[in-house]
Amino acid sequence: MADSCKPTMIANNGVMEHEFHLAEIDTDFGERIEYLKRSGYVLLCLFCREDSATRDLFRLTYIFESQENRRIYEMEYETSGDAISIAEKFPTASLYEREITDGFGILFRGSFDTRRLILHAAYPKDFHPLKKSFCNGPVNVREIVPEEELYKFRRLDGKGVYEVAVGPVHAGIIEPGHFRFSVIGEAIFNLETRLYYLHRGIEKLAEGKKPAECLKIAESISGDESVANAVCFCLAAEKIAGIRPSLRAETLRGIALEMERICSLLSDCAGMLTDVAYPVGASRFMALKEECMRMNRKLFGHRFIRDYITIGGVSGDVGSTDLLLLESFADRIGESVKEAYDSAINSSSVIDRLATTGIIRQSLIRPLNLTGPAARSSGSRRDVRTDYPYGIYNHHTPVVPSHDAGDVLSRFMQKAEEIQASARFIKGITGEMPAGEIKTSGPDIYDDGCAFAMVEGARGQNLHYLEIRDGKIWRYKVRTASFTNWLSIEHAVIGNIVPDFPVINKSLNLSYAGNDL
Repeated sequence: MADSCKPTMIANNGVMEHEFHLAEIDTDFGERIEYLKRSGYVLLCLFCREDSATRDLFRLTYIFESQENRRIYEMEYETSGDAISIAEKFPTASLYEREITDGFGILFRGSFDTRRLILHAAYPKDFHPLKKSFCNGPVNVREIVPEEELYKFRRLDGKGVYEVAVGPVHAGIIEPGHFRFSVIGEAIFNLETRLYYLHRGIEKLAEGKKPAECLKIAESISGDESVANAVCFCLAAEKIAGIRPSLRAETLRGIALEMERICSLLSDCAGMLTDVAYPVGASRFMALKEECMRMNRKLFGHRFIRDYITIGGVSGDVGSTDLLLLESFADRIGESVKEAYDSAINSSSVIDRLATTGIIRQSLIRPLNLTGPAARSSGSRRDVRTDYPYGIYNHHTPVVPSHDAGDVLSRFMQKAEEIQASARFIKGITGEMPAGEIKTSGPDIYDDGCAFAMVEGARGQNLHYLEIRDGKIWRYKVRTASFTNWLSIEHAVIGNIVPDFPVINKSLNLSYAGNDL
């Protein structure tokens, strides 16, 4: 194929700085998709934005990654109502395309799945909330939905096949999601998830707001990813504003990011042990999480580190006495996690339940764009902090462990080791805390512009796109790691028994809110 069919490079590892210049496609769309597929590219994100509030003209933005040379590419497709599906070449595109159809009403020719995604059947038939013609507000939902418009789950028929439905309401204080199992005997041979019960219209809510006002929305996307999403949003806003936080502010952000990661992964380890009836081990991890959250409250004023990340830096400094306390605390947390981990691993009942359970094959990582601990426990070495450094990670490189087996045991080991690595990272950057201001002032009114940012949250790769017009947000797109990682659970459960689903699910700890937006 001619070089003219190659995509436009918009960033690379050395100069990324979250700057993504959008360019028109100047060659055949199908040829470019073929080139990308053949060259081993991965689809990172696909989203739509409306060009005008007065006429239906849309731009589809495709973001691809070449993982071999760590480069990000984008291409655009302009349409007034329909587009070509790329889901047969890039499987995750099906989710993005269904999301765009729900939000904007664009139909994708050749799509193998046209069911609703973010909008459940109760929403009006021609309701597309991300169009500019829709003014955000209460929606009159349908009390009666025609049978032909109800969500159609995949039916797998055969001798001895039966279905097990779990959720959306679960036993416990967790978020809603529906899981439809097809089972023969005791073995699962198909799972289909149905999410979006927590769809809140996050992206629509951001429209028309000033960037500083939208920051509150960003950090409330998912409760245990407040820092990751706030930082990601700020990176995009700072690029548009042309400002950069001081090194001290970046260091304080780095501490907050790693403390959030530790809290999330401690909860995951505790949850896995709870689900295999090992409460003694689980309680040790939960006690450590409580200590970390109390430290968050002392350092940042909030257990979930809310209202700390700001555009241009952070909202408060951490004094020298507290930094010394944090250094010793990081040392102790790392040692305590190792002790709790060793105790759990030495339990034969724990190993019996975790080993060979819920395997995610390495061959799924690229086509599904799996990221974070879920991917790194199946052989991946990817991490945004090292692949595309941002903030403090430009100056200090974290150690990123990995495992190859891909089962629940590997994910337990992976997360325990990542906690220890984060604790060592915190100790290292705290001991080299630079002097300087904690916030760089930005403009009162932002110039028009757009930017794309990517961070490594506790679950993996989070992406935010921000477009500003006339000083206010025109389009805000969020894609957390859970959006594509949810696909992994449908593969991980195959061949396992239904009673093992809770521990498989907990080992991935995917976010409902972060997915449903």
